[in-house]
Amino acid sequence: MKGLFITSTGTEIGKTLVTATLCHQLKSAGKPVAAIKPIISGVTDNTMDGSDTALIAASLGLPMTSNVVERISPFRYKAPLAPTMAAVLEGRALDYEDLIRTCRIAMAENQFTLVEGVGGSFVPLTGDRLVADWIKDLGLESLLVVGSYLGTISHTIATLEAMRARGLVIRAIVISESAGDNPDLIKTANEIRQLTGLEVSTIPRLPIIPEPWTVAPDLTHLL
Repeated sequence: MKGLFITSTGTEIGKTLVTATLCHQLKSAGKPVAAIKPIISGVTDNTMDGSDTALIAASLGLPMTSNVVERISPFRYKAPLAPTMAAVLEGRALDYEDLIRTCRIAMAENQFTLVEGVGGSFVPLTGDRLVADWIKDLGLESLLVVGSYLGTISHTIATLEAMRARGLVIRAIVISESAGDNPDLIKTANEIRQLTGLEVSTIPRLPIIPEPWTVAPDLTHLL
């Protein structure tokens, strides 16, 4: 498998935590891995510290230089909005063909590449392209990252069925435990496993430390 797409049911669910966890665990096992999050919004060159791009770089052991930022996240927008809306505010539009070309180059240069999406699987990228189109055009299987909040089962099933209707292959589901008072994590995982027939792994709330992905449960068995 040349790579894997990390997608989700929505934003701020845990995609980057899963990406960073897999990067750290594969590197620790001596296995080759690269990761990119080509599109990122809500950042500027002065606010990259602590961003998703910075977390991915740290999990790969890379310094936060301008070259590394450009390599991981070449399509950057200031407004914390969907790419279509964020780009308009800056008087530009996302070049979809350039996005696909950038990902393919990264995948060709590395033995195994994680490609992290933006928002959920049906976030608009351009006027007629969604994240789901991006996944299909790269020909990658996906890990679907979901939360454990009340309502996540419905959101998970809806996203899964919509992706499958487009011919997309979901390799497994990862539940990243949501903050707050939510349904039991393990019971939620069992429900989703039974309803989807997919392998389901969980990441409980992790301690607040600089690199929480270093203490996350093993996810490499999902690859």
